[in-house]
Amino acid sequence: MAEKTYDVVGIGNAIVDIIARCDEGFLTKHDLAKGFMRLIDAEQAAHLYEAMGPAIERSGGSVANTIAGLASFGAKCGFIGRVAADQFGGIFRHDIRSLGVVYETEPATDGPPTARCLILVTPDGERTMNTFLGASVDLSAADIDQAMIENSKIIYLEGYLFDRHEAKKAFRNAARRAQKAGVKVALSLSDAFCVDRHRNDFRKLVREGADIVFANEKEITSLYQVNSFEEAADLALEDCEMAVLTRSEAGSLIVAKGETIEVSAWPAPQVVDVTGAGDLYASGFLYGLTHGAPLEICGKLGSLAAAEVISHIGARPEVPLDKLAKEHGLIA
Repeated sequence: MAEKTYDVVGIGNAIVDIIARCDEGFLTKHDLAKGFMRLIDAEQAAHLYEAMGPAIERSGGSVANTIAGLASFGAKCGFIGRVAADQFGGIFRHDIRSLGVVYETEPATDGPPTARCLILVTPDGERTMNTFLGASVDLSAADIDQAMIENSKIIYLEGYLFDRHEAKKAFRNAARRAQKAGVKVALSLSDAFCVDRHRNDFRKLVREGADIVFANEKEITSLYQVNSFEEAADLALEDCEMAVLTRSEAGSLIVAKGETIEVSAWPAPQVVDVTGAGDLYASGFLYGLTHGAPLEICGKLGSLAAAEVISHIGARPEVPLDKLAKEHGLIA
């Protein structure tokens, strides 16, 4: 790929993750569907925050996690996402910049507070997410840094942003700008419920605006409304250049023009918290892709990063991923 300032620029929800352990009884008491993400309002967020036990608070958001993982591999990255000028906004800004990621989106001085995701982790490592989207979904075309888009190899877009009209508009605008500048557009479908809410818009974006689609089994079968993972993969390939599909412990499938590659899941020393597994898989894959690695190595880098992140609490790597990849001979 041509020399650019950034390997990947992510556009997504700027969210602070608040992560706490809980038992199954806590989920039942608060009527929470285990393993799913639900959207909540400010009042629900405050109530649940009070009820949670001791928590870790750190910057999160699906695409922001991917960008953090890329930075850990040594990639040059930028992020675009909206926070408010408040305490949580300060946490987000500090955390992402401390990783060496360029983040210049101006904080909002009016409107809702910074977004947060209250993540409850049960003893089996499954996470149940309760997301207050706050300021993040007020992202508009004015927040999109055009120079940043044009100076990247790939822009990576977060499906969760489709929940608001203005954000959706900003998204499409960024995809158009990228295409005009010869920048590849990658899209994360984010969540099966998110796909259900915006299926037609997603189908249109996959067909007309995305070069690479990242999805898990539930998301891709929901997008095409089929029961078979293989059928969904074939349909995805009709719409875009490449589909990167994850299947938890069953590994992943990369379908590109002319080839289908199966990649085994990387063995994790232990499964503590699966938050961010898909996000970090995308980190490794995009790192490999922007550094000229064969697709199989891209998939292995993704699997390695996912295995690292599920071995501890939180959706950001605790071990430098470049060091880990070098130890396993995946990068020089």
